[in-house]
Amino acid sequence: MGQAVLQAARERADADIVAALVRSGSPCSGQQVGGSALAYSVALDAAPQVLVDFSNADAFGDALRLAVERRCAFVSGTTGIDARQRAAMAHAAATIPVLWSANFSLGVALLTRLVAQAAQAFPQWDCEIIEAHHGAKRDAPSGTALALGRAVAHAREVDFDAVARRSRDDEARPRTPGEIGFAAVRAGDIVGEHEVMFATRGERIELVHRATDRAIFARGALEAACWIAARQAGLYTLDDVFERAR
Repeated sequence: MGQAVLQAARERADADIVAALVRSGSPCSGQQVGGSALAYSVALDAAPQVLVDFSNADAFGDALRLAVERRCAFVSGTTGIDARQRAAMAHAAATIPVLWSANFSLGVALLTRLVAQAAQAFPQWDCEIIEAHHGAKRDAPSGTALALGRAVAHAREVDFDAVARRSRDDEARPRTPGEIGFAAVRAGDIVGEHEVMFATRGERIELVHRATDRAIFARGALEAACWIAARQAGLYTLDDVFERAR
């Protein structure tokens, strides 16, 4: 994703990369970024307006702290973060603009809206969320799948954690009414697929988004970065950016 963000920035006249951060000991440290005079670094010597983070849950805290220290906006697509890290984002939003999204596809932003509308229109229908990603993805269900499930729960005014069923392994029981089920597929080089199914007796609705190129996530993150650079401190969502991009 880091490489994809660099490429997406080259395609925009309003986005300049001032540095690319890598972990300590990375073979990329000190090398030029995309053939330019800029370098990959484990520290940040420049004065950026926005820090774009696509790391992992272990590195997320360091990235957020760096953004707060530099007083620059923070845009993150890192998934697998916990409640403590979400609270840290909310705290940081008191001093800097913060935008986190499990998925930076504008198509997924629209999918989330449609899912919420369907959940509200058919509150008694069963809801199942099926997602597929490449074999190297660590978290399951995906952050996007969980975000879609939270959209369903919010629309139905129920507690997500109380109705989410992340696995049905070793459960000899029928489906509980109102639960939101999840299924995860990990195989090959699948970029990302999410299907939200609403089903009742005799009919079902299936809302699906398929990503075939990781560049869409980078373009969405850059769209968010350019948008949030002019915002004041606060906690924002991709839906805010979606309004601008429509």
